[in-house]
Amino acid sequence: MKRDDHHEYSDELEKSNPMSKPAILITGASTGIGATYADRFARRGHDLVLVARDAARMEALATRLRAEAGVSIDVLPADLTRADEIAAVEARLREDDRIGILVNNAGAGLGGRFIDQSADAITQLITLNMTSVTRLASAVAPRLTARGDGAIINISSVVGLAPELGMSVYGATKAFVLFLSQGLALELGPQGVYVQAVLPAATRTELWGRAGADEATLPPMMDVNDLVDAALAGFDKREGITIPPLHDGSLWDAFNGARQAMLPGFGQTQPAPRYAA
Repeated sequence: MKRDDHHEYSDELEKSNPMSKPAILITGASTGIGATYADRFARRGHDLVLVARDAARMEALATRLRAEAGVSIDVLPADLTRADEIAAVEARLREDDRIGILVNNAGAGLGGRFIDQSADAITQLITLNMTSVTRLASAVAPRLTARGDGAIINISSVVGLAPELGMSVYGATKAFVLFLSQGLALELGPQGVYVQAVLPAATRTELWGRAGADEATLPPMMDVNDLVDAALAGFDKREGITIPPLHDGSLWDAFNGARQAMLPGFGQTQPAPRYAA
């Protein structure tokens, strides 16, 4: 897939840029994709702030990574569906000048058909998958743009491109994350802030069990280590959109090109002839 600019993450850049080793705040960091991001960034020498509900698991991860990577790690337990607890994370992002990268990874799925899902469950899913992502990006973006440096990584999903998969509400939340990332890239990119959307396909994590799936019956999935390593390869290339399972990247380029080709038509003041009475 096409890169959005010419920058690359490299050892030479790290040596020349004093802010090239910023601390990184990672949500959903107790397990799965978030914990794997923590492992990889710690081994790159970044200090971390880990955010999730499970304090015990984050403490265990932090203890291991401090010993193995020699970095500083703070644990910030928070339920990102609770207003008071997300406010604490927002405050950390606004006030801690060490944090230069946000990994918006926390998310959940929702099993069953739309007509069987409760309004409360849908609201909670939207709060976690959409509202928290937006609020945390909003908390950190002003500081990053003022500094002219930094990055926001948002974990979306290929489901956001595929209503055929039948995960209507979950897919809609991930489509939102993709659109938000693209919009923020256009807004914040000229001010020095890199925004990446990562679109995994089915990845072997605990999300499936939490969504009510029978894990014994699940099909083959991408290993979470492979997923994060691919996502970080896209990060290093400064891709705007990274889709690890998509082997033919030209398909995304064609999809995005078709979308952009429609833009001039949106300015028409008369309905298209096919809608004439």
